Amino acid sequence: MKGCLMGGTTVEVVIAGAGPTGLMLACELRLAGVDVLVLERDAERADAESRAGGIHARTLEVLDQRGMAGPFLEAGRTMQGGHFSALRLDFGGLPTRHPYLLTLLQRRIERLLEERALQLGARLWRSAEVTGLRQSETAVEVEVRGPDGDRRLSAAYLVGCDGGRSAVRRLAGIGFPGTPATLTALLGDVELTDPPENVLFQERREHGTFSVLAFEPGWYRVMTTEFDHVADRDEPVTFETLRRTCRKIAGTDYGMHSPRWLSRFGDAARQADRYRSGRVLLAGDAAHIHFPAGGQGLNLGVQDAVNLGWKLASVVRGQAPERLLDSYHAERHPVAGRVLQNTRAQTALSRTDANTTALREVMAELIKLDDVNRHLSGMLTALDVRYPMDESCPLAGYRVPDVDIKAAAGDTSVFALLHGARGVLLDLGGGGAGVRAVASSWAGRVDLVEARSSAGDWEIPSLGTVPAPGALLIRPDGHVAWGAGERPDLDGLRAALSTWFGPEH
Repeated sequence: MKGCLMGGTTVEVVIAGAGPTGLMLACELRLAGVDVLVLERDAERADAESRAGGIHARTLEVLDQRGMAGPFLEAGRTMQGGHFSALRLDFGGLPTRHPYLLTLLQRRIERLLEERALQLGARLWRSAEVTGLRQSETAVEVEVRGPDGDRRLSAAYLVGCDGGRSAVRRLAGIGFPGTPATLTALLGDVELTDPPENVLFQERREHGTFSVLAFEPGWYRVMTTEFDHVADRDEPVTFETLRRTCRKIAGTDYGMHSPRWLSRFGDAARQADRYRSGRVLLAGDAAHIHFPAGGQGLNLGVQDAVNLGWKLASVVRGQAPERLLDSYHAERHPVAGRVLQNTRAQTALSRTDANTTALREVMAELIKLDDVNRHLSGMLTALDVRYPMDESCPLAGYRVPDVDIKAAAGDTSVFALLHGARGVLLDLGGGGAGVRAVASSWAGRVDLVEARSSAGDWEIPSLGTVPAPGALLIRPDGHVAWGAGERPDLDGLRAALSTWFGPEH
């Protein structure tokens, strides 16, 4: 139901914000059968705004894990590399089925995710703004302002996916420390009478940097950055300001006219000091903001949702203890912290003074080295993320690669086993009767699959090439929780199953 609020509503999980993070979280929760209500302040989807423009490899992988990647790949366009502060990176050598950047505007990403969430049974209420909350031991009451007046919802959990100025974060009393803005960037989706012959990306000039990108026929994205100038937060964003700033930096405004969307942002980098306060959690921009260098923000939020969704569903369903939710902060907070650091570095590397220019020349030479390219590519795409786990298996904590396998039902791949957002205990010949006996105590929560790997060695970013394991416990988010060679550690398997999927039954 859209656009209408009803009083006395009880729901298992309320999500504030219908951006990519909130919608992906709704999909994840619905796959587990959780009752989900998404509240969106805006009356309509922002189809006139382009916003983010790309999906990185790891996000494509998590969509693949749910059998959702196809529509996104059909709608987007692949690029074989990314960039670190406009210094080109080659993604071609990344060990993934998606060694590229998929260029796709956020409005189209949101449309596809919304369609999927509604198809799975999520409810979406628009023109609905969270104005208050109150927690108890068993529920969180959410006050909502809608077109028909104020209403109160009762939920087991509330997740704030409502952006950098998150009302949920503020109402929950969660701190948002970080570093303030040092620059002003302007962005406009416009038409150009005299466009440049080629795409211009982060061209550096005396007074700042500028970009002119062609996204769709007939219009361009123009972006300018002025360093050491921070606009007043309440200062209006005008088309004339963009034209004047572009002329100042680029020497021309390319005859821009007919603006479709204007935006202003800075390089403030902030992160919630905790991602959970009782029954309230944060994800996406509500949990972290940074300069959009390298196109990581949308991807970071979607991956937050995939980390949180199955954990929250397990707790709501009573399958796992509430302490499982603490692992969400423990795992995702350091990942976002690393993104804040690399975007700060990219912003510093974009400055136009002589010292920075010299530094860029050195960095440009370093990026040509395979190891440096591989390290930065793994970091920007999040393929190299490893969650901390007390496990002797070298794969533990890393995302599992999507290798081809031969199972009883026929040829398939590892990611195909994750379409239902359930845990998988994959026996690749090293499990045996002991592993099967242990798995029986978690039947219904973890799928036991016996198969053979088509690859003798597996390649993991930051880890290199490792022998194919004999058995693996894979979490619903695609990260390895336990592994074994020829002799499986059954006590370690029981401990991993208890940690991630609740007590045995």
